[in-house]
Amino acid sequence: MIDQLWLEAALLGIVEGLTEFIPVSSTGHMILIGDLIGFDGPPGRVFEVAIQLGAILAVCVAYARTLLRVVVTAPTDPAVRRFILAILLAFLPAAVIGAFAHGFIKSVLFSPWVVAVSLILGGIAILAIERTRPTPRHTSIATFTPRLALGIGLCQCLAMVPGVSRSGATIMGALVLGVERRTAAEFSFFLAIPTMFGATAYDLYKNRDTLTLDGAGLIAIGFVLAFVAALLVVRSLVAYVGRHGFAPFACYRIIVGTVMLALLAWR
Repeated sequence: MIDQLWLEAALLGIVEGLTEFIPVSSTGHMILIGDLIGFDGPPGRVFEVAIQLGAILAVCVAYARTLLRVVVTAPTDPAVRRFILAILLAFLPAAVIGAFAHGFIKSVLFSPWVVAVSLILGGIAILAIERTRPTPRHTSIATFTPRLALGIGLCQCLAMVPGVSRSGATIMGALVLGVERRTAAEFSFFLAIPTMFGATAYDLYKNRDTLTLDGAGLIAIGFVLAFVAALLVVRSLVAYVGRHGFAPFACYRIIVGTVMLALLAWR
């Protein structure tokens, strides 16, 4: 039984890391796989929170030089200050709406059925946006206007529905608003840092009475594997989407969502 739990924890850590920053919904995958394998790990939500922190750390490591330059040059460089403002404005809608809708989202929308349908609809939306997106006008985050950043942030709020995908909503919203693919993907990475830290901190606060360190080994293996898998994705995704676009992810979403609907209906 212990060996099975370790394998399940490792699987969930890898899945979290691989899916957090691509437009396929890490939360949706965690819900579906957790439902399929019946994962019975550490009590409370400490395992889920820990592996998400592993994915966040991967972004911080991958872009450590950029983040350090932002901190050092912000007082003197107007372009860096515009970069920071864009991230903060894009983060604001999720922070406000998430705080008010947290209970409804967790109690009502966290369902395998919701995830499966969202995966399919999101895949169709990605294919449509890839075909109809306007000619890119923005190729640098430092040139984002406050209105553009806030618009992308509002799009990110769609990801509060499990299965939509935070990165997918952010990137597709940016494409519709005229941002070039590679820049849209990078902005999604940077926006993930305050968004995921905020969501994680809020989850910890809301579940503070149930969090324990039981199963520390399971937590550790999930955290490490989530970090490693996410680091691989972050370092390769920008180059990949620059060459291939997002259509492969859309097809994957539609296939997984359809298969899950069939399994759920059969079960």
